[in-house]
Amino acid sequence: MRNTKNNVTLIGNMGSSAQITNFKNGSKVARFNLATSGRSETEWHRVFAWGNMAHFIEKFGKKGREVAIHGRLVNRTYLNKEGKKRQVTEVEVKHIMGL
Repeated sequence: MRNTKNNVTLIGNMGSSAQITNFKNGSKVARFNLATSGRSETEWHRVFAWGNMAHFIEKFGKKGREVAIHGRLVNRTYLNKEGKKRQVTEVEVKHIMGL
């Protein structure tokens, strides 16, 4: 059963153009950082999207572009270059809109 309570909506600016990874099976993922501003500080969020969302972001997303995204939080663990285990929280984009 899918968890429908895991939702996040953010409005901010892309910190860079998306990094695109193409896979042999034809799928693609787009990754970028999103800056959101509060009263006195900027917070950075790691964002990624698959499939059609990745195609859209690759074509229209660029550094500084203001976007609204809606998606879900994803926690993942990986090994860094030194072989140390790291955990990150990212936002998986389900919908994006340029503002």
